[in-house]
Amino acid sequence: MLGHKKKHHKEWISKETVDKIQERKNKKTAINNSRTRTEKVQAQAEYTEANQQVKKSIRADKQKYVEDLTTTAKKAATEENMRQLYDTTKKLPGKYSKPEKPVKDRK
Repeated sequence: MLGHKKKHHKEWISKETVDKIQERKNKKTAINNSRTRTEKVQAQAEYTEANQQVKKSIRADKQKYVEDLTTTAKKAATEENMRQLYDTTKKLPGKYSKPEKPVKDRK
């Protein structure tokens, strides 16, 4: 089977954001295919606007995803469902910690 691999996005990115990402990709191609400097400047301005929209949409999607996870974790905590609470807290971003290693003896 030939062709491009289908890109799998994060689970929290919405369909609308994926469409915006594709639109941004098309505008980037337009920059690369522009023949004159004026076309390139115009295409670059459109791409910059599309890029800002994509970033804004991704930030909103991630914020919504984190809020949904926290409400799920709170609900699991009140119901004392430790398995669900553990699973949702593992999904929360920024909760990674390095495993502590013992210090070797100087001998």
